[in-house]
Amino acid sequence: MKRRRQFQAERILRVSRAVSDLDRAEAFYRDGLGFRAIARGRSDHATLAALGAGDIGAVEVVMRLGAQDIALVQFARRGRPYPRDSRSDDLWFQHLAIVVSDMDVAYAHLSRHTGWCPISEGGPQLLPPSNGAVRAFKFRDPDGHPLELIWFPPAQGRTVWHQKVSAALFLGIDHSALSVASTSRSLAFYRALGLRMSERSVNRGPAQERLDGVPYARVRVTSLRPVSAASPGLELLGYRPSGRAAGMIFPNDLVTDWVTLAVRPSPGGSSCAIQDPDGHRLVLVDQGAGAMGLPA
Repeated sequence: MKRRRQFQAERILRVSRAVSDLDRAEAFYRDGLGFRAIARGRSDHATLAALGAGDIGAVEVVMRLGAQDIALVQFARRGRPYPRDSRSDDLWFQHLAIVVSDMDVAYAHLSRHTGWCPISEGGPQLLPPSNGAVRAFKFRDPDGHPLELIWFPPAQGRTVWHQKVSAALFLGIDHSALSVASTSRSLAFYRALGLRMSERSVNRGPAQERLDGVPYARVRVTSLRPVSAASPGLELLGYRPSGRAAGMIFPNDLVTDWVTLAVRPSPGGSSCAIQDPDGHRLVLVDQGAGAMGLPA
């Protein structure tokens, strides 16, 4: 892919994450968070090859919540475990924000299931009006991947989360949030992929500290959106000071997530894997080719 090539980001097709036990991960996301499996089989070889894991092989299950998808991927050769001492400000941090219709009921539902552990201290947190007055709770799945439950008050968040089209408790994925060392540097990178900035804020104070499990947390949050209104977005989390750098991470390490982003024009070939300035992985695919890998 040539330098300075400008794309238009049409939609995020899915976020994929490496797991150690596919059946266990599927059960957790299904029973604890309301996802449903829509496809299962071998992972797309072209995507694995682009990621540098074509000689390993993997199987995956694609799961859907609302109109958004994730892929849980078990490699034939397991990589390193998720670092036990990870924090929200470490630069490998990448969470999925799951929108709920009732935070108290959703938290109670999650609490009836095992295998997860909290990041947030003291349960769901209410952020101040300057940060949207949202309620949120961060936690880790059985492999250590971070997740967030988030509830938006009226007039906050995207319109889709306030449409009374479903009585579901877990509504869908709003965004995937990435810790970054430099907001300006990462913003330039993602703008070149065609994502547009939709919101910015600086979050701090006791509620943010409890939410992140980080003392004296101060984070610049920059929200990015593709063209599709139904697609999840991305959030850049610029903590000050930033946490530890990711270092060398292999595709089959359990810390690995990657975002599959449909773009125009074609990135060339069947898929193109790139990394952002902090090592977060993306797979670019041709918007005209539709979803890569397993059929939905």
